[in-house]
Amino acid sequence: MHAPLRFQPLFREYIWGARRLGSVLGKPIGDAPRYAESWEIVDHGADQSIVAEGPLAGRSLSELLRTSAADLLGPELVCNRFPLLLKYLDCDRVLSVQVHPDDTYAQKMTPPDLGKTEAWYIIAAEPGSLIYAGLKQGVGPEELRAACAAGRTDDVLHTLQPSAGDCVFIPAGTVHALGSGLLVAEIQQSSDTTFRLFDWNRVDDTGNARPLHVSQAIEVTDYDRGPVDFQTPQDLASGGQRLVGCDKFFLDRFGGTAATEVGGDNRFRILTVVAGQATIAWGDGNSMALPLGQTALIPAAVGQVTLTGSDPESVVLCMGMP
Repeated sequence: MHAPLRFQPLFREYIWGARRLGSVLGKPIGDAPRYAESWEIVDHGADQSIVAEGPLAGRSLSELLRTSAADLLGPELVCNRFPLLLKYLDCDRVLSVQVHPDDTYAQKMTPPDLGKTEAWYIIAAEPGSLIYAGLKQGVGPEELRAACAAGRTDDVLHTLQPSAGDCVFIPAGTVHALGSGLLVAEIQQSSDTTFRLFDWNRVDDTGNARPLHVSQAIEVTDYDRGPVDFQTPQDLASGGQRLVGCDKFFLDRFGGTAATEVGGDNRFRILTVVAGQATIAWGDGNSMALPLGQTALIPAAVGQVTLTGSDPESVVLCMGMP
């Protein structure tokens, strides 16, 4: 396992999606009208990333972890599944108001799961787009329950007006929703546990509303968190910027045409291109092109790679474990 890995994307069709995963990011979507998510890196039960090319083509991420965990993750990381999940989201309509549990709560569920701390990077935002991030100051469980019962959940939520390049960090327990008109890259723990508080009174094509989980959501909400603001980038010695650093993952941003050394610390990296395109170089003259919307997993065994953007507007996100 001595080369970067690219995987086949997994697509999700939800009522809030559209077609920008294909028209903007170049994903091989089909003819359906509402592709909401492209899961780029995933190892979660039956949802598996499959290697797209090279000698490991056709192998699942879980299989690679079972057979070559130290080469993939690094010798110091011990996980029973790949710990992170990367996806792209096309938010043509507002998403449901929801909250995710932390690890302690999720481990008590049936079946057990990880909690879900996540971060959003805004690739594109239409004028007037909103993000709902955290509760307004002073909102507690009774106020939240009353707002849900009255169908006015958005009244108690803090809102942000995002632009391309903004980043929002959503720790487990934070009530949130992505608004309409957004194209987003999301990094999160490898979990699919969501408790919905409110779905804007929508029904699907068959007239059915999606289930809500108000009691569980109110139970797992962190009422001390309060309003959430955009992340403040912190400059890195390597020339990039750290957008998020927490105990679950880090999220860095590299831009422009300057060559940047990434990895080399016996830990894996995930690289994805959110503007322009880039090239990864490693070993003795090996290289891989990464177009817009493409993702590569750099196994720990690959060592340090050189990342180079194709033009001044190129932006690459780099993610890994602390």
